[in-house]
Amino acid sequence: MTLENYAQISNYAVASATGILALAFVAYVAQWGFARNLPADRELVNAGGVEGPSTGADPVERSDVAGGIGLSLTSLSTIVLLIGVVTRGLAAERVPWGNMYEFGCVATLAALVTYLVLVRVWDIGWVGPIITGFGTVVLGASAMVYVPAGPLVPALHSYWLVIHVLGAIISGAAFLVGAAASVLYLVKSRAERNTPEDKRTGFLWRIPASAKIDQVAYRVHAFAFPIWTFAALIAGPIWAQYAWGRYWGWDPKEVWAFITWVVYAGYLHARATAGWKGKAAAILALIGFATFVFNFVGVNLWVGGMHSYAK
Repeated sequence: MTLENYAQISNYAVASATGILALAFVAYVAQWGFARNLPADRELVNAGGVEGPSTGADPVERSDVAGGIGLSLTSLSTIVLLIGVVTRGLAAERVPWGNMYEFGCVATLAALVTYLVLVRVWDIGWVGPIITGFGTVVLGASAMVYVPAGPLVPALHSYWLVIHVLGAIISGAAFLVGAAASVLYLVKSRAERNTPEDKRTGFLWRIPASAKIDQVAYRVHAFAFPIWTFAALIAGPIWAQYAWGRYWGWDPKEVWAFITWVVYAGYLHARATAGWKGKAAAILALIGFATFVFNFVGVNLWVGGMHSYAK
């Protein structure tokens, strides 16, 4: 195949993955919707539908079917997006994360893989709507900054850039899962405080208790933080020395990477030393994710700096 063929396949695959992921989001929302009137003692099956085939004869079965469809579509979207990422790399003859479009595609792929793995390990199917919804938005927004496959500028020709960006992608995928868990923690904990026992119906009472959700959020952030530390504060400065002759220059992207690190460091430090759990910790985690997203989107599009060629 020619490089143009690979590029065309990549474009079709990414567009298809976006559509499939949007359908997965709709299926997950339907799963929650079918469970809206179920009492709290009817346990909702996770997104994997582990109880087996269902006929859809009652709300809980329809909910299970929708969840199983959502997981299947998420898996299919992940496979198709992987094809798109690989063929993009073949078309460009390099690693496929050299600009905003490519970063968005690979970051979404990493987030979906992380989610699918954790569905099996920790049974976190309850974050499916947030992960698929956010992933659809990221892929759609990435298409708006699409650039044709091609070589990188000379400053990006370094294996330290490969390591730096790959670390940011992996940690960002975990930060997304942690943010999704933090959002659901805030919603569930408030419902636990304010909803009488006899009124606890719907999807919110099919997901784990807020304490378990909070634990998942903490574990995911504890995994992601060391990777972000290495990517942003070690590999990044080493690449900067190679590209610009200095390790740190307070470029806007460097500043926001450091702000993200400080926020997440504060979150983990408070959790570990002061037992700082609950609403305040969840809000701090969401602030950290907001700084991460702004670093990826806002700095590149509106602030600029020496990283502006990565658009």
